[in-house]
Amino acid sequence: MNTSSAAPEQPVTSTEQPAPDAGPEPADPAGPGVVRRADSDRRTAYRALAVALACGVLGASLVLLAAGKTWAHGTASSAGHAMPVHAGGSQMTALPGALALVGLASLVAIFAVRRVGRYVVAALLTLSGLGAAVTALTRRGDHGALDSAAATATSLTHATAAHTSTTGWPFVSVAGGLLLLLAGLIALRHGSRWPAMSSRYDRPGIRAARASAPPAVDPDRPEDLWKALDRGEDPTEDPAAGHAEKPAAR
Repeated sequence: MNTSSAAPEQPVTSTEQPAPDAGPEPADPAGPGVVRRADSDRRTAYRALAVALACGVLGASLVLLAAGKTWAHGTASSAGHAMPVHAGGSQMTALPGALALVGLASLVAIFAVRRVGRYVVAALLTLSGLGAAVTALTRRGDHGALDSAAATATSLTHATAAHTSTTGWPFVSVAGGLLLLLAGLIALRHGSRWPAMSSRYDRPGIRAARASAPPAVDPDRPEDLWKALDRGEDPTEDPAAGHAEKPAAR
């Protein structure tokens, strides 16, 4: 009888080796803290922009409104009769109203300029508010406008007003000037991070120069180098050196 001996079964071993641990993924160089801080700074700048616009518009409106109201009352005597006279804000002094218009124009011009020009315009806004507040505060007790009103009412050149009193409108003008001043200080502090007007508001010559400027060439990208060569440009030329003026063809 033939007998066959079976070979003993060998254990099956896997040739696959476990993948080595790649370790932790490299962290973002910027880091989440930097991103959060940038977002926080952006929100702060936009909140400051909203406050500055509100203060500037409200302040200029208050100064212009107060300029058309009565600032002082008095009486003028003529032939034993007392006649009431009054003087408005623009008659007492026209400077606060003019400064309010300058401040309002400066508030709009902030978005049309950049860098140093933005600081200059913000400083002009600040000085406009300060000048409007100081002028309204110092001229509220000036009786020259009331004396002129008394002379007109009595037809006497040297007539003066008596029993004079001041209304609260000069203080409204002072408050408006202080709001303009606050708007200017906010613009000086946060204006450099505010948005500016689009390039479509630039002069046509500036827009044409920007449109005709060749695209930037990245030396690490071969496709950019080939595109520059196709345009007839030297990709090794330093773009910061500017473009030399080409001589006119003869």
